[in-house]
Parts: sequence; C-alpha cells; structure tokens
Amino acid sequence: MDTSGKEKEAIQLMADADKKVKSSGSFLGGMFGGGHQKVEEACEMYCRAANMFKMAKNWSAAGSAFCKAARLHMQLQNKHDSATSFIDAGNAYKKSDPNEAIKCLNAAIDIYTDMGRFTIAAKHHISIAEIYESDMVDIEKAIAHYEQAADYYKGEESNSSANKCLLKVGAYCAQLEQYQKSIEIYEQVGANTMDNPLLKYSAKEYFFKASLCHFIVDELNAKIAVEKYEEMFPAFSDSRECKLLKRLLEAHEEQNSEAFTEAVKEFDSISRLDQWHTTILLRIKKTIQGDEGDLK
Repeated sequence: MDTSGKEKEAIQLMADADKKVKSSGSFLGGMFGGGHQKVEEACEMYCRAANMFKMAKNWSAAGSAFCKAARLHMQLQNKHDSATSFIDAGNAYKKSDPNEAIKCLNAAIDIYTDMGRFTIAAKHHISIAEIYESDMVDIEKAIAHYEQAADYYKGEESNSSANKCLLKVGAYCAQLEQYQKSIEIYEQVGANTMDNPLLKYSAKEYFFKASLCHFIVDELNAKIAVEKYEEMFPAFSDSRECKLLKRLLEAHEEQNSEAFTEAVKEFDSISRLDQWHTTILLRIKKTIQGDEGDLK
C-alpha cells in the first residue's frame, strides 16, 4: 500500500491547523469570538493528521501531531481529551523515540492524578516501566514506576493489580542484589494471598522466592524463614518447593555442591525453573566453597 499520499495529506492538514491556531489568537479572531471554535477545529485536524501519519508509519510525526492536539485540548480545559491525546502520542512515540513516549505518558499521568483517576494513572506508570524494561534497559527506573503503580492501585483497593506490580519489583530487586527489599515484598504478597481461596496456591511460590533470597544472604536466616513460613502457611510444608529448600540447606551445610545440583535437577525435571530461579540458585551454589559450576 502506497502511503506517501497519506503523509502529504497529513503535512497539509498540519499546516492548515497551525494557521487556524495562529488566527484564533489574532485581534479580529478574538473580537468576533471565533477563537475558541478555531482552536477546537485545529485540535480535530491535528488528530486526523496524526492518524494519517500512523497509516504512513511515520511514528515521530504522529506523536508530534497528537502532542499538539493534547496541548490545545488543555488550553480549552478539556482535560480528559488532553490526557487521551498524550496517551496516543506516547503510543506512537513508543515505536520511534522511547524518551518522548515517556514524556507524553508522564504528561497524561499528571492530568489523570489531578482528576483523581489513580487507577488509569497506575496503568500508564506500568507502560512507562515496560519502556524502561525493554527499550531503555534501566531497571532502577522501571522499579520506581512499578512501585508508583502499586501505590496507586493499593489506594484504590485494587490489591490484585498492586500485587502484580510488587512482584515485578521483587524480582528485579533480587536481580540487583537488593535481597532485603525482595524478601519484604514476597512475604507481604505471600501473606496477602495465602488466605484467598483463589490465590493461595501461589503463596508457596512467593514464600519459596523469599526463602531463596534469605538463603543468599545467610543460611541460618533461610532456615528460620522456612520454619516461619511453614507455621504461617501449613500447606507450604508439603510443597515440593519447601522440600527442595530443605535439601538445598542440607547440601549447603555439608558444602556438597553435587547434592545441591542433584536436588535442583530433580525438581526441575518435574517443575521447570525459570531464568530468575536459575540465576538465584546459581548465586547460592557459588557460596559453597570453591564452586564455580552450573546447575545442569
């Protein structure tokens, strides 16, 4: 499909919209009261141009056009429309300029929080966190936005959504060796889910992760933590995760890296361990004297 025609049309629309904005502020435009209507018409033209740029896959131009519409909507006190246009701009910029995408999404978040729309603001904090994860590879900033999203969700009693964000924070903090913060998050989410009939199956996974983080810091801490979680959540005692932890603790105490590896392999043959678990288990294994091996 030839999209060059759409792009030319969009460029012309942008020029016409710019003229309307200029004339809306002129002496005559103000005197005869047509300024407001001209700004509204310009808004509509910028949005139409943005969609044509999207069809032509010119994402930067689309983002810029949506931004112009967003600023005019704000001038007209159309807060909701302004936020929507900033989101559209952010989504376009995601494909071409992650920094601009973040700026636009933050502008929308400011409007939504001002309006008291914290659930939708949280959703867009997650979008920013995902950009930092995948495009910018800035995990610290991703963590900050997931935490902010979790705070907003908690304030709106959306605990399930808050927990999802916190689990992301917990996983990344462990990767960054911020184990204490990870432990607090996994314990908190585990305690929140263990009494919920629909979610309690997941609690053993969170207590397992908390135990592994304890294990890296201190073997004795891990033993105490496992006992504490068994007491808090009796179903944890019978789980394969708890049995694995006890075998690993025993192997670690005996400085037996082969027994450690064997226990992990046996568990993995039934329940596949993901990248996060493998990374943490390797870090624990390396604390066994002189061990430089892998887990396979």
